[in-house]
Amino acid sequence: MAECEQERGAELDPNQFCCSICLDLLKDPVTIPCGHSYCKSCIEGCWDQKEEEGKYSCPQCRENFSPRPALRRNNMLAEVVEMLKRTGAQQASPSAAAEAAAEASAAEACAGPADVACDFCCGTNPNRATMSCLTCVVSYCPAHLEPHYSVPALKKHQLVSATIPLQDKMCAKHNKLMEVYCKTDRKCICYLCVIDEHKSHSTVSAATERDEQQKELTVSQKNVQQREKEREKDLTVLLEALKDFKSCSQTAVEANSKICGELISSIKESCSLVEKLIKAQEKTAVAQAEGLQLQLEEEIAKMRKIGAELEQNSHIDDNIHFIQTFQSLSASCESPDLPDGLVVRSKRTFRTVTDSMSKLKDDMEGLLKDTWPTISAKVSSVNVLLQPEPKTREEILQYCCPLTLDENSVSKNVTLSQDYRRVTCKTQQTPTYNNYSGYNSYTTNRITSTEQMWCKEGVTERCYWEVSLSGSTWCVAVSYKDISGTSSYKSVFGQDGRSWSLECPSNGCSFRHNNVSTYVSGSRSSVIGVYLDCTEGILSFYSISGTSMTLLHKVETTFTEPLYPCIGFMDDGSQKSVAYYAELIKIW
Repeated sequence: MAECEQERGAELDPNQFCCSICLDLLKDPVTIPCGHSYCKSCIEGCWDQKEEEGKYSCPQCRENFSPRPALRRNNMLAEVVEMLKRTGAQQASPSAAAEAAAEASAAEACAGPADVACDFCCGTNPNRATMSCLTCVVSYCPAHLEPHYSVPALKKHQLVSATIPLQDKMCAKHNKLMEVYCKTDRKCICYLCVIDEHKSHSTVSAATERDEQQKELTVSQKNVQQREKEREKDLTVLLEALKDFKSCSQTAVEANSKICGELISSIKESCSLVEKLIKAQEKTAVAQAEGLQLQLEEEIAKMRKIGAELEQNSHIDDNIHFIQTFQSLSASCESPDLPDGLVVRSKRTFRTVTDSMSKLKDDMEGLLKDTWPTISAKVSSVNVLLQPEPKTREEILQYCCPLTLDENSVSKNVTLSQDYRRVTCKTQQTPTYNNYSGYNSYTTNRITSTEQMWCKEGVTERCYWEVSLSGSTWCVAVSYKDISGTSSYKSVFGQDGRSWSLECPSNGCSFRHNNVSTYVSGSRSSVIGVYLDCTEGILSFYSISGTSMTLLHKVETTFTEPLYPCIGFMDDGSQKSVAYYAELIKIW
């Protein structure tokens, strides 16, 4: 009898009598209404977790039961399992050992807070799921996933990596897998949504949309790789520029120290030279005065001697002797050794030298004070890299700056508005009498000289402004402050190396600098925009029409002083308009 049981046990596969939850031989086996069997404690543990939801399903086929089925012991299965235990058929084979090792490994990989938990694992510490079945709509750890690799029917199921909880892939409204993509709303939906609120929308399968987005992903990857290479190149340039900048900075510090040292040495040498000049002049003047002092002292001694002899002669009783002696003494008194008024005290003192040195000190301090802003500005303008030049109107408008015209630069031929932004030409109408009609008529007297004016504000960094102009000939310019103010038919702006001008007569536009004109293509506009970057040496003129702007001319040079926006215009009589004007448009 025992041999017979052993033969039958040998024909049975122990894996067929394992609980799919605990993966061990069935203990106190029970069969649920769908026909699948489990350990009584395992299936009760799974259903206890679903008690609050009131939904009870088979862990394998996912069939739902309501109410909760009553569990009864399957005696036949229990006897078969006991027979397998007695015959030792459950001893570990190589495949069983591998399964046991996988089970032990899975048991160690408990699901963390950021992991997807296995839906089959019971207890408070489920294992981390590695795959999710989109057909079963269940996530499995490696141990519970094994049937999907061995059972033929389960091999056809669609498995994906368990990266996010399956609930995130389920439609919140229909609790179905979102396998459809709505192109209209750009979101994933389920197939019930297609016949519901997305009925008239453009939809494709999630797989089709994935293929399209995969192509975009490939393009994006190429773009990212290209940008990565560009950024690596930019980083290399930046590091080289930073290295050169630090070297240049150190060189500038050393040069500054050398220049200041030379300046201090030069000042000390000048001070020493002045001191030597004073000492030499003192020595010469003192020697001259001391020589004169000696002569004066000798003559004083002589006079004292003669005076004593005269006093003595005044007491002589002998008349003849008195006369003879007095004649010789009086001759000495009448011919002095030195002329009278020889000593005249000079009003000049070394105070004038001190005053000159004080003035030199004040002049040098004033020069330093006047020069220091320029030096400071030049230091501030040195950067490691160039600041990107604005390309669009929106970017350029970020640098708009408030400007006002200087009333001191406006002639009597034009009037200046109260806000100092608009100038208008003055015209006169002279009445004339018509001999034929007998009526008065009026003749407009136009101003034929070039009018030009500066803004009060000087520009040292980036600045943008716009000018609205009306007239037959006008110009928009930038200039250093001390430009000559002479007037002629052609605007003075641009006729020297200290001003840059865009000049537009009625027949076209040209750029002028250092009295050299360059033709500018493009139609003439009544509104001109000017972008100036003193630091980088960029000057651009734009034609403005509404919100669009067209580049007319661009200059790249080096500016050494603050630049002042300027306006110039002239009425040459080619237009019938009585008046013409220029106005700084308020865009700030």
